[in-house]
Amino acid sequence: MLRETIRPSSDLRNKYPEVSKSLQLRDEAAIITVNGRGDTVSLGYNTYNALKAKITILASIVDGQEDIIEGRIKPVEETFADIRAMLDNME
Repeated sequence: MLRETIRPSSDLRNKYPEVSKSLQLRDEAAIITVNGRGDTVSLGYNTYNALKAKITILASIVDGQEDIIEGRIKPVEETFADIRAMLDNME
């Protein structure tokens, strides 16, 4: 689970190296506040990439579920035959 910390926007200006290091070393999101209200979320680069990958996988699962619901399915043998044909055409 992604931990969250709350930091005022002044920390970005006055303590950026500390904030950056904290986000890089921990699986954490910093919620940046302006006047006490949530404004922006900052993540370390690796955490961002991991979340992006998870979102991509989840979106693919949702797409697959929608295909099933809409009846856009066919036997696995036919699917593999289509894949083999596509690969043969690439050579």
